[in-house]
Amino acid sequence: MINQLKITIATILAVFAIGFLFFRFIGPIPLSVNSTTVEKAGTFDVEASGKVSTIPDTAEINLGIQVNKPTIQAAQKEANDVINKITQATKKLGIDEKYIKTVNYSLYPNYDYQVNQKIIGYNANITLQMKVKDFEKINQVIDGATALGANQVGSLNFTIDEDRQEQLKDEARKQAIDKAKKKAQQIAKDGGLRLGKIVNIKENVTSPFQPIPMRANMAVGVGGIEEKQTQIQPGESEITVSVTLSYETL
Repeated sequence: MINQLKITIATILAVFAIGFLFFRFIGPIPLSVNSTTVEKAGTFDVEASGKVSTIPDTAEINLGIQVNKPTIQAAQKEANDVINKITQATKKLGIDEKYIKTVNYSLYPNYDYQVNQKIIGYNANITLQMKVKDFEKINQVIDGATALGANQVGSLNFTIDEDRQEQLKDEARKQAIDKAKKKAQQIAKDGGLRLGKIVNIKENVTSPFQPIPMRANMAVGVGGIEEKQTQIQPGESEITVSVTLSYETL
């Protein structure tokens, strides 16, 4: 029994010794592991749009005065006097002061380039931007300002409050996503596809609000040229949201 135990121990030691010498002089045995990774080549994309009609609730009007006078003081005085009159008249129409702001105030000399760039006068230019919520007062604001001396009438831009605009975008976006999902399910059914989860959404919003160029509204009557009251109608606009849904396929 003792001899058999000695033989077993000797065999184990011999195996360890042979293994040690093998790895010591020959090195580790290289192992090879094969693996395969499968990636999907692409996604199934579908596009749809949602539209919401709306009437703008805010009008932005740019009105101003440009004068040319021999001195800086004269140019500033006349421009400031006209702007102050326009501002006071606009407030009397019920336009809140917070909706009236100066967006441009510039003063620069006029040169005679034929006489060594001699200064021959000064230009003063002041522009006000007004936000009008009551559209029935748009005509009064424009006509009143021009009657008081405004000779710079810029674009009239109809828009809506940011909070309301976001609500309308949300509504149009929901319409677009619902349409896109329905479209994807129908195409997948007809084409024999199995759709997985939505992995990406792209969105594009079309702004419907464009500035309207303003110009003097004049007509020739019996007594010559006569002024006609400015007529402005905002009309109806559409907010459009287009979405692209990307599905994984199973």
